[in-house]
Amino acid sequence: MANQFGDKIKHLRKINRLLQRQVASQMEIDTPMLSKIERGDRKAKKDQVLHFAKILNGSKDELLTLWLADQVVEVVQNEDLALKAMQVAEEEVKFNSRNRV
Repeated sequence: MANQFGDKIKHLRKINRLLQRQVASQMEIDTPMLSKIERGDRKAKKDQVLHFAKILNGSKDELLTLWLADQVVEVVQNEDLALKAMQVAEEEVKFNSRNRV
């Protein structure tokens, strides 16, 4: 299972010299839940990603990017056409971004 987000959260927590229970308390989740998020056994919700960024003094954009990347990898990781599908999706995202302005 992809877990770049969980690895980054754990890294930031350690840099900030915080225990899991301290972060979990600020996140209003229990310590086992935080442990599962760090290990990649459980997905964080988008609003939790933003809260992690604030608590851990992390980049909101970086954490959201890793969180999204983990989700994409989980969906396509065992597909033979994963890279091709991601290229098609990339073009669609670019197209939609241009038309939003």
